[in-house]
Amino acid sequence: MAKYFPYNSKLKPQARRMRNNPTAAEKRFWYEVLRNKKFFNFNFLRQKVILNYIVDFYCSELMLVIELDGETHLGNETYDKKKN
Repeated sequence: MAKYFPYNSKLKPQARRMRNNPTAAEKRFWYEVLRNKKFFNFNFLRQKVILNYIVDFYCSELMLVIELDGETHLGNETYDKKKN
């Protein structure tokens, strides 16, 4: 059963920009691992807004968030820890 979380609608335009301009790691992971239910037939969303955060990948069936840390996260360690 899918679980839905409330979200900050003000973050939707930023999430869309991030979806349209993925990092190299996000792009590769999406096309090689998650796209078209390649990962054990589960559906994942990219740059999903959950509460006040934008997560890299989200599967509602598994209630699983995947974050790919890289150079875009440098200097944001405190912010990233709040997502836990």
